[in-house]
Amino acid sequence: MLTIATISDLLIQSDSQFRLYDIGRKITKISQSDFIKIEQAQLPYPYPSQGNAHIAIVFWQKSSSQPYLWFVKLPLDERGLLNQGARNHFIAILIEALGIQQQDLQKNTINLTPSEKQAELLKNNPYHFTPAQYKLASLNSIIKVELKQKASQHYSHCRDYLSGKLGWENWQDVAIQGLTDIAARLPLDNNEEFLVKNLKYLPEQVLLPLCSALENHLLAIELLNAICEIIVQHSDTNLFQQHLLRALATNAYQPNVQTLITQLLTQDKIKDDFLIVISGRCWLALQDQTLLMLFLEKVVLTQDKGLFTAIFKDLIAIPNIRPILFTCIRQPHRSTALAQAIGLLFNQVKA
Repeated sequence: MLTIATISDLLIQSDSQFRLYDIGRKITKISQSDFIKIEQAQLPYPYPSQGNAHIAIVFWQKSSSQPYLWFVKLPLDERGLLNQGARNHFIAILIEALGIQQQDLQKNTINLTPSEKQAELLKNNPYHFTPAQYKLASLNSIIKVELKQKASQHYSHCRDYLSGKLGWENWQDVAIQGLTDIAARLPLDNNEEFLVKNLKYLPEQVLLPLCSALENHLLAIELLNAICEIIVQHSDTNLFQQHLLRALATNAYQPNVQTLITQLLTQDKIKDDFLIVISGRCWLALQDQTLLMLFLEKVVLTQDKGLFTAIFKDLIAIPNIRPILFTCIRQPHRSTALAQAIGLLFNQVKA
């Protein structure tokens, strides 16, 4: 008897084309080969968020050019591996909701294109989640680029606005979908050039959602430097700084961004929101041990034990950060405050 053991099996046996994205922290593509290893518990989930894997599955079959989306939230174990029981339960729900029979498996005629009723059943399962609207808009733009489809109807107007043609005060008709289209098409149509030149003029109503879109993309060095420069210039405007820092998330491993974050962390005062943005969005910068150590010491100085615990637990769940974090907490030159915070945290775990 043929069986479906994994989500990958189901997609492959249905002869579907598919793409996979993490959509928990930011939107990051997951290769099919990595996802197969994740499902087989050979690889920890790379981007955990609050103990779960938040996965967007985009697929389409030969019988339909219309791509479909599944949003799946699956729990992770203490090692960061996918919970196999939850994954198997989700597959069972899919098979039942779609009415897949053994003969479909034998004849390789699995149809994943849901009817309206089946689509409703698929949404009413314990593993379904609905991403924030700004993430849905970004994902839509990314998918359109990957599938070589046209941008939304808002793209052209958004480009005209960002070029400066329409006047910076006329932002009311600039749609978030247009901004995410721009972010997904940075190398095209002079989009990066417009942003490098005009980013400093954008009002809050445009800049903030634009930064949320940019966080999912690699940026050219000119745009990256322009953002870093504005962050330094807006030292008195915390909201602008926080969102601009988010815009650098995918590029946080770059030396220029690490230098900027170091400068922010060496300031006398830094708001808790900044620390949360650094750990939650710009964790790639914290793969540098020296910077991670500086970051931990700064979190301890807030004297907010709850914040330290939350950030520590968040970072230790990220596979690329975990070994560096363990090295940092064993450093003999760590401050007394950091040593005490770590001791208290581990005592709580033991209890």
